[in-house]
Amino acid sequence: MTGEELEPILRLEGLTLRYGALTAVDHVDLSIREGARHALIGPNGAGKSSLFSVVAGAVRATEGRVILGGKDISSLNESGRARVGLVRTFQHSSLFLGVSVLDNVRLAVERAHGRPKRPWPMPRTDRVITEKAMSHLGAVGLVDRCNALCGALSHGERRQLEVAMVLACDPRLVLFDEPTAGMSAAETQRFSELVESLPAEITTVVVEHDLDVVFRLADRVSVLAAGRLIADGSPDEVRADAAVKEAYLGKPRSAEPLFGGIS
Repeated sequence: MTGEELEPILRLEGLTLRYGALTAVDHVDLSIREGARHALIGPNGAGKSSLFSVVAGAVRATEGRVILGGKDISSLNESGRARVGLVRTFQHSSLFLGVSVLDNVRLAVERAHGRPKRPWPMPRTDRVITEKAMSHLGAVGLVDRCNALCGALSHGERRQLEVAMVLACDPRLVLFDEPTAGMSAAETQRFSELVESLPAEITTVVVEHDLDVVFRLADRVSVLAAGRLIADGSPDEVRADAAVKEAYLGKPRSAEPLFGGIS
């Protein structure tokens, strides 16, 4: 069975989000195969973050369905979707800045496994949680920073920490919302390498303005414009698509590929 024949891990059916007369997401149908490295791009105001919010469960769709692994999860809120393996990161870090890097990940492990903070110690359980947390920190290259306060981390390191916390949730699919926004070139390089190193069984979907990052990471690209899906295909297909050129440039340009300097 080829990758294209695999059952999609995520399927969107007629997904629509309206705010009164404004349609932010307009009947989007999309399938994403398991293990894909998928990117969602589009000009400013295209509806990318709105679509992510609906898929993640932060906002309830006006119409349509979100199906994860063959199960309709449309009725689940954000926490419920995280428990079944769909996890989202945000444009702005959401971390506990006043506690250590390790404790941030320990809290994520406890929450993911239904182990609330206890008023009394349980040495064996605490040791297992710490070991899991350190393993996730190792995966993102932050073991040496485990005892540092989260607030002392650089912007790029905070993004790395967020990935460790995502891994603590045992995700099946991760939505990365503008992950490299505000990063330096070196931080962007490290973050791209980190995403590339994620286990093959974890599906990733990235909303990203940095098209160098998009075409480095993605094996498939979907394009939104005015809330509608206007293209979905390989990076080369998307570069050459006339509708994509018109959405980005304001008029069709068929002579040269869009994003021609990106490989």
